[in-house]
Amino acid sequence: MDFWRVPLDAADVFVTKGVVHILEERCKGCGYCIEYCPKSILTFSSRFNKKGYHPPMLTGATDCVNCHYCEIICPEFAIYSVEA
Repeated sequence: MDFWRVPLDAADVFVTKGVVHILEERCKGCGYCIEYCPKSILTFSSRFNKKGYHPPMLTGATDCVNCHYCEIICPEFAIYSVEA
């Protein structure tokens, strides 16, 4: 997104990076984490877990901003992120 002006403290803002961990056997394939990821780094994988669902997989592991949206929205607590 392009802004028509730049905030005065734009150079001082530090964007955190995170590492996403997926507990594939807990996942039920609802896709909430994929839909709510602000950086769109998650997608459904082609493989199945033991329950028969497609768990998410990372497409851009270095782009995570550690916002924790995925772990907040997950009903099965199958995904979480930690600061890199």
